Amino acid sequence: MIIGPGTKAVESGAVTSLAISADHTAIAGGHANGNIFTWDTARPSRPFLTIPHLPQLQQRSTDGHVPDTTITHLGFLGTRHTALVSADDRGMAFSHLATRGTGSFGRTVKTTRILGRYPDAPVPVGKTLKPSTVLAFQSLPLGNVEMATDSMGLTAMLTPYLLVIVSTTPVAQTQHKSARPKEVTAHSAMTGCLAWFPAVRLKVPDPVTGSNVSKVKLVYCWSNVLTVLELEEEPAENKDKPPTLRFRPRNRWKCEEPIVAVQWLSRSVLTVLTITQRLIVLEDRTMRMTEAFDLIHKHIYHVDLFSKQLHALVEQLDDEDPTMHGVVADAFYMSFKAYKGRLFLLGFNEVSLGALSNWADRLFALMESGDYVGAIRLATSYYTGDANKLTIGLPEDTALRHSMVIDKLMEIMSASLKYAFGQRKKRREAGDDKHLRKLAETCFIASHNAGKTDFLFDDMYEWYEDAGLEGIFLETLEPYIIDGSITAIPPAVVKALVTHFVSNGLETRLEDIICHMDTSTLDLDQVTTLCKKHSLYDALIYVWNQALNDYLTPFIDLLALLVPLMQNGGAEGTASVLENEIRETNALKIFPYLSFILTGKTYPMGEKIPDAIAQKAKAEIYWFLFSGKNISWPKGSNKRLLTRPAQSQEPSFPYLRMILNFDAPSFLSVLNEAFEDSFLNDSPEKQLAGGPSRDLPEEEIFGLTVDRQYITSILMEIMNPADFAKEDTIYLDMFVARNLPKYPQYLLFTGSTLTKVLTGLCQYPGGDLAEDAQLSAEYLLSVYHPPDLPDLIPLFKEAGFYRILKRIYKADKQYGKLTLTYFEDPNEHDAIFDCVELCLRPHSGLTRRQVQDVHQVIKDYAGKLVEIDSARAAQAIETYAPELHNHILGSVSEQPHLQYTYLKTILEPSKEVVNVHPPQQDLVEQYLQLMCRFEPSHVPEYVNKVQATNLRLEKLLPTMEKTGVIDAAVILMAKEGQVKEAMERLTRHLETLESALHGLLAGTASQSQADLNPQESAEELMQALQNYTRVGIWLCQEQTKATRESGNARERHKSHSKDDLSPDEELWLSLIESCVQITKRVTSALQSPSPPEDSAQRQLTNGTGSLPNGESVVAALDTEKLVTMVRSLVQNTFTTLLSSTSTRSSRSTSTNTGGDTQPPPVVNINANLSFLRILRAFLTRAAASSPNLADLRSVLSSIFAAYAYEESILGLSNRLLERSLFVSVNQTVQLRQRGWRPKGSTCEACGRRVWGPSVAGNVYDAWEERQAVEESQRQARKQITMGGGNNASGHAAAEGTDGPQGGEEYNGNGNGNGHGHGHGHGKGKGKDVSPRPGQHDETQQANTSGREGMQGPVVGNREPKLSPLVVLACRHVYHQACLDALEMKNGVAASNGDGFGVKRQYRCPIDR
Repeated sequence: MIIGPGTKAVESGAVTSLAISADHTAIAGGHANGNIFTWDTARPSRPFLTIPHLPQLQQRSTDGHVPDTTITHLGFLGTRHTALVSADDRGMAFSHLATRGTGSFGRTVKTTRILGRYPDAPVPVGKTLKPSTVLAFQSLPLGNVEMATDSMGLTAMLTPYLLVIVSTTPVAQTQHKSARPKEVTAHSAMTGCLAWFPAVRLKVPDPVTGSNVSKVKLVYCWSNVLTVLELEEEPAENKDKPPTLRFRPRNRWKCEEPIVAVQWLSRSVLTVLTITQRLIVLEDRTMRMTEAFDLIHKHIYHVDLFSKQLHALVEQLDDEDPTMHGVVADAFYMSFKAYKGRLFLLGFNEVSLGALSNWADRLFALMESGDYVGAIRLATSYYTGDANKLTIGLPEDTALRHSMVIDKLMEIMSASLKYAFGQRKKRREAGDDKHLRKLAETCFIASHNAGKTDFLFDDMYEWYEDAGLEGIFLETLEPYIIDGSITAIPPAVVKALVTHFVSNGLETRLEDIICHMDTSTLDLDQVTTLCKKHSLYDALIYVWNQALNDYLTPFIDLLALLVPLMQNGGAEGTASVLENEIRETNALKIFPYLSFILTGKTYPMGEKIPDAIAQKAKAEIYWFLFSGKNISWPKGSNKRLLTRPAQSQEPSFPYLRMILNFDAPSFLSVLNEAFEDSFLNDSPEKQLAGGPSRDLPEEEIFGLTVDRQYITSILMEIMNPADFAKEDTIYLDMFVARNLPKYPQYLLFTGSTLTKVLTGLCQYPGGDLAEDAQLSAEYLLSVYHPPDLPDLIPLFKEAGFYRILKRIYKADKQYGKLTLTYFEDPNEHDAIFDCVELCLRPHSGLTRRQVQDVHQVIKDYAGKLVEIDSARAAQAIETYAPELHNHILGSVSEQPHLQYTYLKTILEPSKEVVNVHPPQQDLVEQYLQLMCRFEPSHVPEYVNKVQATNLRLEKLLPTMEKTGVIDAAVILMAKEGQVKEAMERLTRHLETLESALHGLLAGTASQSQADLNPQESAEELMQALQNYTRVGIWLCQEQTKATRESGNARERHKSHSKDDLSPDEELWLSLIESCVQITKRVTSALQSPSPPEDSAQRQLTNGTGSLPNGESVVAALDTEKLVTMVRSLVQNTFTTLLSSTSTRSSRSTSTNTGGDTQPPPVVNINANLSFLRILRAFLTRAAASSPNLADLRSVLSSIFAAYAYEESILGLSNRLLERSLFVSVNQTVQLRQRGWRPKGSTCEACGRRVWGPSVAGNVYDAWEERQAVEESQRQARKQITMGGGNNASGHAAAEGTDGPQGGEEYNGNGNGNGHGHGHGHGKGKGKDVSPRPGQHDETQQANTSGREGMQGPVVGNREPKLSPLVVLACRHVYHQACLDALEMKNGVAASNGDGFGVKRQYRCPIDR
């Protein structure tokens, strides 16, 4: 059908928009020139309705589209063919309502503007119009249920800025507006689209709202943000009025890229087309993306409709404005439509029609491709609701969905099994069985979720059984039985299950499977027979217990396994070793079984047994064990279980004896747990259960009478030493000892019995039971106090029950024996110190005799005490028994390292301890001797700290010299007053070190030194020389300090001649001579490999040594480094001498009442003379010993070069500091001179101009006069400074006249002849600096300022005089007089200084 030829539509330009009526019988077309035509498809020869554009924009009397505007959107309203809405590319939208009539000429059309402005419309005042257009447009379609909105003609329009929803009938009215969301990505492509979904009647009530009618929904998109609105109707009170509409945003979704089109595929499914032509399927409620397709190959038609109208908006793009867009996207809305679940795509070359495949189609596609496992999994997800239900046509309602999917799921599983096993018969490949295992797992999951477990055993098992692959089925079944999902299994499957797992050696897993099955569905004969046949006793017990409530029969079956094992080797001849091991392993299950049953738990699951059944089971077990006779079981049968079938007579309690002989410890452990159960109590419920009113069997009545006393008595009677070994009876003793304290009201024993138990515990058979036996004895002694306890103490000692002995001795106050026990206890050595503290602490209450006993034990075990922990031993003895120190140290005389640790703890504790008594002299001396051996580096520090009166030199010096701790010996001699001898000893040691160094250089070093690296050895010797030189320096400094503090230095110098040296100066001289000589000789040896001419030195450096490789020792050394190190000896000595003899001393003058401070310190002249005397004496002696001073030239030059270098460094640092300080001060001065610029040119108080053009007064002359005064003041001050003879007061007066005294300066220049100059300071508050104190008084200065300053306030009609100005930090400017007046008016007085040069402070009245 071709519509339009021969009509006016041909002359209206291209068709730019289309609309189809609700009944599909009318078509409307919008054209490029603004005309709209409606056609009846039954009579397409002429238009049904014509809506022309306005004839002329200037002469319009009605609404309509402007001529030559393109109709971009068009739609019908409701079911009417004569009601339309349209929009054009200039952002205008209209509703068109035609009257009824005959034909197009008999109808009139009423057009109403619903959006936009005409181009000639006036612009509102103060409002800027942005370019706009209609990006998306649609009227609300009709649903299948009648709604009030059907007659309102709702139309939604989306512009670049707003979403507008308008009702067109009966009158145009805006119902909702919504701005663009903030989530829109900044500077993204500008796109817009929307789509309505009408209200429809639902087959199933909505799961969220519960309503049978869905709500009207509108989805709209701006760029990449999608929003869903729900429409709610609120009926009006007057039925004639339309309802109130509420639009509620429900969901929002953000896409990765801009959205260009959106459509409702169904009520719950949305389809979205992105700018890259990607189709996305969304679920409405969850906004979950379920599908995504690339449609770029479809070449979807798109056209640029909006960039011409919006180009100004894009050109004005502001990077700082996130609401702007970077580009306007093409329009896609006309090419993407959805109708009745189908999608229509308009391409450049073709039209495409498509739909999303439903769930059945997807399953069929997988089956067609041969992926039946995937098909079953997908069908299972459809059934459970895990898949995307809405997009594939499945309902939300669970029951309805199950009914739709279950048949298809079962059909797919049956077809898959048939196909898979059919293919297996055709070709057998290695991968087939793996695929069948995966198929089995998938079918199990599907059947379990669908509740169709019958399918597994009725159909699926037959397929696997026929193929001989039942093992795959059974192993897949196992986890479902374990987790309780499947409990009922047919007998045939059970038999196959047992056979498969036993044949593969999986008996443990099989027992676990059977124990999780529902026994009511099992064939008991079959299961019990299979279990006995394959020795599955756990499963057998479970079946007997759960299916028959029989707890005694499985116990008898287990006991029967013991009979051949206990026949003194009788079974060895009839059974193999393997069979006996299997029988013994199963027999051991007796003990966990008894433990579970006697405590009311199911075996082996551990679940609670119902009380009535549990009581019956316990009674039968106790009856069977403690009735004392053989029993026939089942009752009434002749089957009697004999424990000694080869003998004619059974002993009493045969079954109990057999179990005890088999494993007594395990059985007593079971009874220990059973004793905690309330069944053995004499409770009223137990009496009632055994009363005459109940008809109970014999075994249950007997079992109810069994209690703890009865069981214990029987055990003690049976387990006598004659029949049982000590390894078994010890467990009975521990059983009695531990249960008696727990149940004293139920157990009663004689004293002799308990003493016998204690004796048995002391005689435990093995060391591994010692701790358990002692713990049991402690339990028993907590409730039993034997009268013959002293007789038991030897047994406790022999058994090593030290905890019991400690408790006894402590209770009897036998503290000596208590301490001895702690020493003897091998497990608690550290506790001895707590015992010593307990016994010897003050106020412990011990008598003198008891203390002596403790002391004697400590003496006897002194060595062991120190070996346990020497530090804690020292702390304890020092605190509680210091008189024992010598004895304890003597006890470890063979272990000097323990002595050292012991003494170090006493004499140098880690924490500050207040010593009540001073340390003993012999202890300190012994500690020092040991320290010389174990920690020689610490000796000097300790000697320097300890009092010298406590030490004896004749005892310590030999040890120190023997161990090489010379520095400590020197310190000690100095503290004794032997300063000269100390220096001599030090210089001898320095010479010894020098000799060692020469020996290394000559190759005559000891073997230990030769083994080391020569460089390392030389550096170690050099380091030793430096260290001992520092000791000598310390000795000289201390002597100099002591001499100076004695105050007789001056008298000493007077009494001697000018060249005589004092003792402290002699020390310095000795040290310097030694260092210089060593430096001279070592330097010569390092720099000259040839031996010296001096005979003495030839002996020291007898040739030059060599290394094993023939290389000279000196050649292998870093001589430069070593020379630097040796020269540092002299440098450090001279540096320290200079600093020590050039210190400053202060005159002690008191502060007078006038506040004069002390004079600066002066240099001690005598100290400087001391340095010169020492240097003179050194040079004199050097000249005498060596007439040629060239030998000392290098040494002395290096010394004074070091001093010169240090002086240059200090000078450079001083210059850098002065430069930095000058830059900082200069910047500060420049900032202060910049001043502040006032806000205005008038006084804030009086309003008169104070600077700039038209300012009154001869400002420039006043400024020149002031400059001349300041210049004269500077000249006067300069003359005073150059003269240098002025007093302090004159100098101060001259300074007082120089420049501003604080505050900032402001210079203002007017446009006329006048110039202003003033001063002020403030920062919210100001400081006036105009009055300049100097050689004039304050009044004269104020007058001067009045002549020199800016304009002042007007007084009467006279010419205003110049007066100071005040500029504040807030940049307000005032006359000083005006500001003072305001301050007085407000009751605030400005702060004035008391004298000249003191600033005045102001606060701004405006900003206050």
